[in-house]
Amino acid sequence: MTLKALAVLALTSALAVPASAQQMVFTSWGGTTQDAQAEHWAAPFTESSGTAVVQDGPTDYGKIRAMVEAGATNWDVVDVEYDWALQAGDAGLLEPLDFDVIDRDALDPRFVSDYAVGSFYYSFVLGWNPAQFSGDQPATLADLFDTEKFPGSRTFYKWSAPGVIEAALLADGVAADALYPLDLDRAFAKLDRIKSSIIWWEGGAQSQQLLASGEAPIGLFWNGRLAALQADGMPVGISWDHNITAADALVVPKGAPNRDAAMAFIAQATGAEAQAGFAAATGYAPINTGSADLMEADLRATLPDAQTALQVNADMAYWAANRDEIGNRWYAWQAQ
Repeated sequence: MTLKALAVLALTSALAVPASAQQMVFTSWGGTTQDAQAEHWAAPFTESSGTAVVQDGPTDYGKIRAMVEAGATNWDVVDVEYDWALQAGDAGLLEPLDFDVIDRDALDPRFVSDYAVGSFYYSFVLGWNPAQFSGDQPATLADLFDTEKFPGSRTFYKWSAPGVIEAALLADGVAADALYPLDLDRAFAKLDRIKSSIIWWEGGAQSQQLLASGEAPIGLFWNGRLAALQADGMPVGISWDHNITAADALVVPKGAPNRDAAMAFIAQATGAEAQAGFAAATGYAPINTGSADLMEADLRATLPDAQTALQVNADMAYWAANRDEIGNRWYAWQAQ
């Protein structure tokens, strides 16, 4: 049986039987990202360990908390946002990771904590549809907020997360090394100027559709989604200037029924080969620092870890500490 067939078999059996010692549950966000995780992480793990990986999803933070508090956890490994992982670790919702199994020293230290390791990292980047602009093309985050020079709708990530607030502050002239603590009043004042032109995207596929159709010819995107459009042959403008990094993370919910298998799975998923394969499939950067040596130079040049000179690292610890406060204000502002 091929690796992809193993992954598909695990996916189709997702809720058929409860997890056991020969089976564990991996939960993620769905879509092409989880497809790549199944192919490059889960299927090789099954082949090497004999443990089937059941695919479930989407990730749901409320469900994780409810499982843990009820003492009825049935997810073993979950792909989550890194700032949430830091918050959840402090709240006692996660198992401490076993770094005798997981090679901590091989991983990007920006995305490693006692309770979580990065699954991949990405950048929010300025993207645009060149066919929608004659003459000058956008180049900076300031252009994203300039509706006179670059008219049309803008598209931004709908949910409260690192990225959009930082972009607004950078576009307003805040230096990258002076972003934190975030000046929310200044950020929302900047966003207010273009609020009537914003179309919100809720998931990566929607962001691609908005850009490709011209409904929103410019916006802030996950870099991998723009790379996918380019791979499909669409001309896409991308500016890495002030690209804003964030990460997903792998965690083990407290009380996971297959803790040992979960640790072994995370070790496999964060290995150099698994991370390189996932990066090639998605356009997102690997967490394992040895993965770059396994990829072709032209591919490596398109990933966020090749853009560090222009990079702004979102402060995940700050977001973890202020996630709820920022979220409450974010959604209240959207509803106004």
